[in-house]
Amino acid sequence: MKKKSIALITSTFLLLASLSGCGNSAPVPEDEYVVKVGYSTSLCHAPIHIAIENGYFDEEGLKYEAIQVGGVITESVATGEVDAGFGLVSKFIQPLENGLPMKLTAGIHTGCTKLVVPNDSDIKTVADLKGKRIGTPSLADSPTLIAKRSLAEAGIGVTAENMEVEFVVYGNNDLPIALQNGAIDAFVTHDPVVSVAEKEYNLRVIINTTTDEKYKNEYCCLSFVTTSLAENYPELAAKYTRAIMKAAKWIEENPAETARIQIEKDYVSGDVDFNASILDSYNFAPSVSGGYDALSKSVTELQEIGIIRPDTDADALIENSYAKFDSVEDTY
Repeated sequence: MKKKSIALITSTFLLLASLSGCGNSAPVPEDEYVVKVGYSTSLCHAPIHIAIENGYFDEEGLKYEAIQVGGVITESVATGEVDAGFGLVSKFIQPLENGLPMKLTAGIHTGCTKLVVPNDSDIKTVADLKGKRIGTPSLADSPTLIAKRSLAEAGIGVTAENMEVEFVVYGNNDLPIALQNGAIDAFVTHDPVVSVAEKEYNLRVIINTTTDEKYKNEYCCLSFVTTSLAENYPELAAKYTRAIMKAAKWIEENPAETARIQIEKDYVSGDVDFNASILDSYNFAPSVSGGYDALSKSVTELQEIGIIRPDTDADALIENSYAKFDSVEDTY
């Protein structure tokens, strides 16, 4: 039922997007087109923030409008609110399977998701999570899918037919409180929420995509453009991708300055030193081929555990969901 609901929602957005385009005049010339870049007030969106503030979009000659997206980024893509953006690859895969008009273009960094428990918990490994209640901000978001991949590898059922844990949805700010109150046994979410909670509540990390062997070399966050931008304005899509990759490389060399810019320009809140330590723990080594590999690995594992339909052609899904441009180098 859940997968049917996701498919119905995606189909509805696609229909709205197509209807909104009815009656449009001839396409805008490439040199006049303004690329709508979606971003959020998230520490993880530093590459977009820095591409704006350091002028990398301008350096590429890209005409753009920065649009703060408050809701779900996939909805903004489906309705044409944004042309390009950035986000966690895992949360894009089911919408892509259901026809979301998006092309991923490059891996930007690793890390940013943790599953934590109280320091005195009897949960010591992923295998100990069997039968436990795991808090999450969303059943369809990337942290839940990361947890399911790790649980499945440990031999714990995560399918509708054999679910051996209970996922419980809480708002990000409520997850640490629910854990302290015993309403859940663990929670999984992304930075900076989880790292702040880890420090404030003295939590122990069970899954850490920054350091775990399974994930430490796998890109969690990728740049993307809409299918329309990739097909109708490929050079603009390439310019956007190059700018984001340049920004990521700069962040790798300047995490403290990045954290300062994000706070001073009101992209994020928090403490500069603490935010810088989180950014410094990630690997901002942008790669086109690395992003493709991350998508491929995620699709393969999610199909193995039943998140992606068994009759979906995984190879076709991967190929159709990724765009490579001749003018974009593999690494920067």
